[in-house]
Amino acid sequence: MSPPPNLPLSIVIPVYNEALNLPTLFARLYPVLDALGRRYEVIFTNDGSHDGSIGLLQAQHAARPDVTRVIDFNANYGQHMAIMAAFERVRGDVIVTLDADLQNPPEEIPKLLEKMAAGHDYVGGYRLHRQDSWFRTYASKVINFVREQTTSIEMTDQGCMLRAYARPVIDAIVRSGAINTFIPALAYSYASHPAEVGVKHEERHAGVSNYSFYALIRLNFDLITGFSLAPLQYFTMFAGLCSAGSLLLVLVLAYRRLFLGAEAEGIFTLFGILFFLLSVTMVGIGLIGEYVGRTYQVVRARQRYFVKEILETTP
Repeated sequence: MSPPPNLPLSIVIPVYNEALNLPTLFARLYPVLDALGRRYEVIFTNDGSHDGSIGLLQAQHAARPDVTRVIDFNANYGQHMAIMAAFERVRGDVIVTLDADLQNPPEEIPKLLEKMAAGHDYVGGYRLHRQDSWFRTYASKVINFVREQTTSIEMTDQGCMLRAYARPVIDAIVRSGAINTFIPALAYSYASHPAEVGVKHEERHAGVSNYSFYALIRLNFDLITGFSLAPLQYFTMFAGLCSAGSLLLVLVLAYRRLFLGAEAEGIFTLFGILFFLLSVTMVGIGLIGEYVGRTYQVVRARQRYFVKEILETTP
């Protein structure tokens, strides 16, 4: 269970190999938070970095121990687990998530807090004038479209990490025990009065993205399979159409065999149809296996992550 809230604001930042970005992040983030005139904490989760990030986080904790907390994983468990570990330990009434690469400027945090003050319990950011590559921008649009067609989750920009959550929403996420689900989508399903706000987007300050193309596909596949049965339903409908077509083909071939005589001209067509149906079957098996695998991860109840060390000052 999360600690009882005793702070107005918590900032959650997952960190994985961001040593080149952290000094600039510190220099920009803390002045923004100090200027708010409200008590706050910043929780960094070091997700198994191997580039010196943990040393910088330790130094920052030593410099600002009153407002800085550091969770250090023993290995890399992924952004989702890094955020969940912080969610389980936040003390704030309002929680804001932020990437460490500075693509979402810390100076935009007050925009989300204004929306939260207006009575919303979840505020998602969407990037204005994206500074990503052409491929990444349009791939994101395609993925957003697929998500809209297969789930009930309504988000303008699911890839934006700059988001604000009310404490009850965070507590519901923690109680859910979710393993491979998409946190912003999960929050949307729990929120009663969600909203969105446009935020600036900058080029990555330094280094390269830790999200490969495969990781992005994997993330969105988790999103779709975690919140909808639509893939299975679509496959079932497609398989039904294939079965009907196959039955019709069998009837046509039987008619030709009985009334027109044996022939071998269509043998390669039959092989093509057979291979197509086999491939459809394999896709279906893989899809079912994905859902079964997700169920297995939940029921085996294995520890999701291991915290090596926590740096914090007891309130």
